[in-house]
Amino acid sequence: MKNIIEKINRLKKERNAVILAHYYQDPQIQDIADFLGDSLALARKARDSKADIILFCGVHFMAETAKILNPEKIVIVPDMEAGCSLADSCPADKFKEWIENHPNHTVVSYINCSAETKALSDIICTSSNAEKIINSIPKDRKILFAPDKYLGSFLKKKTGRELELWDGTCQVHIEFSEIELQKLSAKQPEALILAHPECPPNILDYADYVGSTSGIINFAKQSTGKEFIIATEPGVIYEMKKQIQGKQFYPVPNLDGCSCNVCPFMRLNTPEKIALALENLSPRIELDEELRLKALKPLEKMLELS
Repeated sequence: MKNIIEKINRLKKERNAVILAHYYQDPQIQDIADFLGDSLALARKARDSKADIILFCGVHFMAETAKILNPEKIVIVPDMEAGCSLADSCPADKFKEWIENHPNHTVVSYINCSAETKALSDIICTSSNAEKIINSIPKDRKILFAPDKYLGSFLKKKTGRELELWDGTCQVHIEFSEIELQKLSAKQPEALILAHPECPPNILDYADYVGSTSGIINFAKQSTGKEFIIATEPGVIYEMKKQIQGKQFYPVPNLDGCSCNVCPFMRLNTPEKIALALENLSPRIELDEELRLKALKPLEKMLELS
């Protein structure tokens, strides 16, 4: 592994490349990354990058977002098969049909969607800024929200707005077990429960805090509590342990009872694939310019409002 990391660092310097990684990546990749963050922070970092090459360690829609914001840069990924169940749940042709069946609505799409779906949207949001985005829309405007129905239902509750919801879910967050959460909470009665809003309501109902990945980290950092039960992809716990000393973190088990509810797409990326991508400058994210410009508008609107 030492040789692989040395190769990555050498190629990164030679290529003037930056490695961006999501908190759900394997710990080895988190350690390699130049910048680690959630979707909003990564979008901002991609937009502001001075590197010639952006190597994105996350899933496909994240790398697409980097390319939308940086058409002049080469954007590469370790594995083109690192997709997203939530993005796949909202194919653009069906989404277009849905919009046409709901005229005179403002279309808000969660960033976890394809470039084609973004291009059909009015505003993009992340879990970090979704409430702010919804509240920015005039109260007399009807709203369509896609693709995550659980984030959407959470926003309805938080904002009091009526949202028409696309029927999409994240395969990681829907697998958490309510019974296992109850058992874990009984075993660790002092632990605060922190959950991502992509979780179903039966999990969110137990949460002391609901927020984005970065929000969960910051809450644990600032809290006087010493123990936390984490209901999101467990890769984030590695970073929490690095940033927050003297506190305990427990992942919520899935429906099978194991604390191993990782995103299979995120974990397709490996240090070996990172080295290969930097060496060959592939796989590359390529976008039709007309599509890119259409997808850029709602992304810029999000960044402006954030």
